[in-house]
Amino acid sequence: MQRGGQIVSDEMFYNLSMCNMSFEDVFGQICTFMKKDPRQNYRLSIGTDSKVHTRFTRFITAIHIHRIGNGAWGCLRPIVIKREVMSLREKIHLETMYSQEIAYLFTPERTSELIEIIYPYKKEGGNFTMEIHLDIGQYGLTREFIQEATSRITAMGITAKIKPDAYAASSYANRYTR
Repeated sequence: MQRGGQIVSDEMFYNLSMCNMSFEDVFGQICTFMKKDPRQNYRLSIGTDSKVHTRFTRFITAIHIHRIGNGAWGCLRPIVIKREVMSLREKIHLETMYSQEIAYLFTPERTSELIEIIYPYKKEGGNFTMEIHLDIGQYGLTREFIQEATSRITAMGITAKIKPDAYAASSYANRYTR
């Protein structure tokens, strides 16, 4: 499907064992993962990375649910723009925007559903947090975008993480932009 000069794979997600997942499928997988051990501390991270190729730019957005210290589940959503995005400002803007798009799918009702999984076990350690990981950091050319990008995320009421703590973008999504 094309949208505004982009090739979007019908908003579908995938990982190494599953393809063509809708967001509903992804949300169901996250719920199932958390229900297996609701006494744990869970961190839901969303992050996007990109790579410029000849004649196109590939963006990969990762959704990563981490059972802290005890495993994780994740999936990816690809978006291809049919041009080389050469402006670093535009790349960071688009990466942030694609992460925000996915974060908005976690509506207050869906987020409440995730919290309800662990709530009865709160005194036993059950916890849930949500973060957006930005592929920017204090060192290098991206440092000038930190305030702008993190402000966009915190305005949503979500914690923003930058490198080296932004593993969903700089590590997980990064592996699949090639």
